[in-house]
Amino acid sequence: MRRFVSVVALLFFAIPFGISINGCGKKTAITYCSGDSGVSVGQVTKIVLGPQIIGISINQGEISQTSSPSGTDCKNASVGSASYNYASSDTTRTLLDIQPTSGRLCGGTWNRNSGGGVPDYTTCTSTGKTGVAYVTATANGVTSNPIPVYVHPVVTSVVLGAPSDAAGCAGDDPATNCSPAATNADSSTTSAVACPVAYANGCCAYSTIVQPNPPVTAYDQKSCVSQTKIAQLAARVYAGTGTNRVNVSCQVGHITYAAQSAGIVTIDQNGLATAEQPGATIVTATVALTGSSAGFFSTCPPADIALSYPGSTTGTTNIIVNQNNTQPISATVTDTNNNPMTGLALEYVSTTPITIPASSNGTVTPTFPGQAAITAICQPPTCNTAPQSELGVFGNGKAVTSKAIGITTPGTNSTVLYVASTDSQYIVPVDFTQTQLGAPVRLPFVPNSIAISNDLTNIYMGSDTELMVVNSSTLAVSRQDTTVHGVVLSVSPDNSTVVISDPVRQQIYLYNSSGAISTTYGGVGTHAAWSPDSQTVYIAAGNQILVHSTFSGWKQLSPATAGGTAVNDVAVTVPAVGAYFSGPVTTARGYCPATVTDTTVAPPAVTNTFYPTADSVAALTDRLAATNDGFHILGANAAAATLNDIQVNLAPVAATTNGPGSLTASGGITCPTNGNGLTFSSLVAPIPLTGIVPTAITGVLPTSDSKVAFVTYTGTSGLLPFYVPPTFGSGGNTSGVAIPGHYYTIPLTTPAIAPVGGTISADNTTLYVGTSGDALVHLISTTGCTDPAAIGTTTCEDTKTIAPNLPSATGAAGTFAVPNLLVQKPRKTT
Repeated sequence: MRRFVSVVALLFFAIPFGISINGCGKKTAITYCSGDSGVSVGQVTKIVLGPQIIGISINQGEISQTSSPSGTDCKNASVGSASYNYASSDTTRTLLDIQPTSGRLCGGTWNRNSGGGVPDYTTCTSTGKTGVAYVTATANGVTSNPIPVYVHPVVTSVVLGAPSDAAGCAGDDPATNCSPAATNADSSTTSAVACPVAYANGCCAYSTIVQPNPPVTAYDQKSCVSQTKIAQLAARVYAGTGTNRVNVSCQVGHITYAAQSAGIVTIDQNGLATAEQPGATIVTATVALTGSSAGFFSTCPPADIALSYPGSTTGTTNIIVNQNNTQPISATVTDTNNNPMTGLALEYVSTTPITIPASSNGTVTPTFPGQAAITAICQPPTCNTAPQSELGVFGNGKAVTSKAIGITTPGTNSTVLYVASTDSQYIVPVDFTQTQLGAPVRLPFVPNSIAISNDLTNIYMGSDTELMVVNSSTLAVSRQDTTVHGVVLSVSPDNSTVVISDPVRQQIYLYNSSGAISTTYGGVGTHAAWSPDSQTVYIAAGNQILVHSTFSGWKQLSPATAGGTAVNDVAVTVPAVGAYFSGPVTTARGYCPATVTDTTVAPPAVTNTFYPTADSVAALTDRLAATNDGFHILGANAAAATLNDIQVNLAPVAATTNGPGSLTASGGITCPTNGNGLTFSSLVAPIPLTGIVPTAITGVLPTSDSKVAFVTYTGTSGLLPFYVPPTFGSGGNTSGVAIPGHYYTIPLTTPAIAPVGGTISADNTTLYVGTSGDALVHLISTTGCTDPAAIGTTTCEDTKTIAPNLPSATGAAGTFAVPNLLVQKPRKTT
């Protein structure tokens, strides 16, 4: 009974529920665009076929394709269509034929019913006709807007140039601004070409051509465009070659322009080019599915970079910044048209990045006491770049350097000194915060050279067998590389690259800090010097000068001098706009190419001579050094026992103009845009190295504050020579007469014979110099050496010695090697 009741209850509830579902079923409601009938929402009401204004350009006999149409309903929502049907306004199918179901275009006539198994719409045959036809797409009874298709002879070249004037558009030299496509503001109807077309050339009448409003500059490749300014691009399009070449600019329709290098210019679909960052770029023009180099575009380069800091006053170029304090430095830049520039990728660099580094945004935060010169550079490839074919045109592709700001950080620091020798297999650390010398550490081989990275972590030591990399904290040999044996010449300021010369294989290597050779060049280098930004290294290599730039790669300058004499040493100028090379004649090379430009043709024809001679001085020098103040190249030689103070102005001084090739009171140095490179003016003050008998000069060591420079040498006398250069104002020595500084000597404590090598503490208070005769390291106090009365006192004398006791590799047992390889790293005194 209970089961029966349950079944009845189930039927009672289930049957009505099922009846209710079936009885309430409804179809999906239709929503109409308007009212209760007509076109419904979701039904296509509009079809847009693109490109609406610019249309399509195809060669005679060429196959192309329409773009995919987009359909929308009455609510402007996207609606897909199963299929579109395409049609051409050319009903004869001899100018422009179209495949109805796919929209494939033929600049002539498609094959149909060919037979022999040949599919229809696979072969396009030119009929030789030229003109414009319009294409539409239809679906569900709705037809799209018509787009123009320009059929023309096969394009063979496109040349960027100035837009045509009335005479040009009339037929003597038409450009694309004369084309009917240039006046098409609306292609919604087949009558959209709002100009009478001349039958002879297909050009619009000049009076009907739509001009930009407001008017823009016509770009003709014969001048640069200032940042943010707009210029109108136009081109001439040709079919055929040689005597059969024909101008078809008015027949090809719309041209699409694109810049090959990003960031220099933006170009819209109408060919309006907006100048952005300084530099030059190749411009390609696309027409009839084919792109070609049509010309180039130039955004004007800087003509002046003026550095300033909060509270700065005119003419003040030296400031004091305490240790660990942040000093912002900003740059005001104007271009060659005297218009302001913003957003440039400037490089801020320091001449002493160990103690006073400069950040990428221009702020300076000294980590140790010392002095540095800070400059800002607009330099390819990050700023003012240009293709090699147009390098130098209007100043693009050349560097622009600001005048330096001097930063002085007062105070003193301690030092960790590393002492080695070319006659010992050991290295000794000397930490002046400790009371005892460090224990000698045995190296795998006897070193022939030494250099420390600017991040103070790695000591690079060359040898005849391998490169040895020593950790400066532990003195453990962290790497041995037998593939690059030779002499370590220099380490880049950014610590990324080591220059190594292999005299056996006669190869020069640029060696990555990661342990790989990045590039090689033939030769035997004696010395190398880097620009502070690590972009360029100059190498003295006997009868040739080698320069490697990250922008242009290797450049060989041979012969090294006009007289064919060899070069031995190199010093980069401050600011780093070139380098001086030692030899029987001291010569300089500037980083500005000597450019010869022919602007009578477009694009301009250009030839460049890289790193041309910037100065030649009748001064015999063996070793060179540049002072941080930028006014002195100091060179010493052994044969004549003289020191030459080459007092330099790195470019002609211009008091009232920031013209190319000028050193201005506010700004910096720009490269001449045409003709010679930079010319450095110089005066020489030779000073006899009285009292010493040198057999070789081993170094010229100026302090970073440019107040004093020491000379190291092999030979006899027991004297340490030093020189106090004269100081000049911001314009350098403009008197026309060399002004000698003051030469002095400090007696070395007996039995020292000669100072053979040394290094100066970062705070400029102490010279550490290794000496022959006693195999010791002497500590020379330098703080009073600019005062004649203090020479020989505790502020300028040989105050202390250290005995590194480096076991000699060639002498008798128990003899010590002369410490001639010294490097140091600063450290805080506490």
